[in-house]
Amino acid sequence: MADRSFLAWPFFDESHRAFAAAIDEWATAALPALCPDDAAHGPAMDDTARRLVRELGKAGFLAACVPAAYGGRAKDFDVRALCLGRETLARHAGLADFSFAMQGLGSAAITLFGNDRQKSHYLPLVGRGEAIAAFAISEVDAGSDVGAMTTRAVADGDHYVIDGAKTWISNAGLADFYTVFARLGDAPGAKGLAAFIVDAATPGLSVSGRIDVIAPHPLGSLQFDGCRVPAANMLGKPGEGFKIAMSVLDVFRSTVGAAALGFARRALDEAVARGRKRRVFDSRLADFQLTQAKIADMAVAIDAAALLIYRAAWTKDVIGGRVTREASMAKLFATESAQQVIDAAVQIFGGLGVVEGVTVEQLYREIRPLRIYEGASEIQKLVIAGKVLEQ
Repeated sequence: MADRSFLAWPFFDESHRAFAAAIDEWATAALPALCPDDAAHGPAMDDTARRLVRELGKAGFLAACVPAAYGGRAKDFDVRALCLGRETLARHAGLADFSFAMQGLGSAAITLFGNDRQKSHYLPLVGRGEAIAAFAISEVDAGSDVGAMTTRAVADGDHYVIDGAKTWISNAGLADFYTVFARLGDAPGAKGLAAFIVDAATPGLSVSGRIDVIAPHPLGSLQFDGCRVPAANMLGKPGEGFKIAMSVLDVFRSTVGAAALGFARRALDEAVARGRKRRVFDSRLADFQLTQAKIADMAVAIDAAALLIYRAAWTKDVIGGRVTREASMAKLFATESAQQVIDAAVQIFGGLGVVEGVTVEQLYREIRPLRIYEGASEIQKLVIAGKVLEQ
């Protein structure tokens, strides 16, 4: 059983403690059946992800992903609830965490910059799990460097025509709508970008390929060929695309750290159980000081990560404004330290730790992508340093 004593920290109120308890109880009861071991790739994974979104919506947990006016928990976002949700679900099943997180990330630009018509149409569906959301910003040559984006949107009467390609898109082929970023005109770099809501059935939008990665994750590429999108589907104003993207990441980078924290907590639980059970040279593995040193390092890393994550989330919820520095610190430390925690758990398991299907082997695959997506660790260091040097 993962440590829950952190819920007594002053970062949380009673509603957060109740939310954490409820989603953990639901996950314990529901996820073994919803996430079978044979749902790791292809159509089976897609079907599982769809079911997870639907069931998370029915259970009321996707309310954390939308504003109160549209069926959610808080005015805009309750970042602490998002982090608690991701941490808890990641501890149980990585695909469940993914399905929960993408409902928030994929619709966040609508929450933050959408008009009432856009919000009223999409957000209730997201919160009920009746529409799957996606966030489409990355391109082959525009990942960390958003300013290198080449997908274009050209005004044509009361529409924009989008041409280009996106890749590394979570929920590609599953989503009912995408938040798509494209370049307007010839403004250089990050200037002149715009964000649009593009329904999946829009002519000219197609899924050009699927991408299989080391952990279960519906991922693919999108192609836009003369894709006509109503001008009314633009989010915010022309030229605000970069601002919109960074505002979304300002909320969700902390939650990536929370997912990593969930993986790390599960790894520690598995390592402790293994250490107590496994006997070596007539002693429990847990009785050896080298094992105890690993467990101590794991526990310290987990608590330190939790403090950074929930500091960032509390700051966003209570103080407000941008939390770029805090969120980047949380994501950087939590994902890097979780990799170390899980590696230590694999070492404690010995040869069994690299057998396919063993929990710590699954966690080893789950954690690796988190050090890359929503800003690689190297980018987080640049962001943090930039904020420090501004002072």
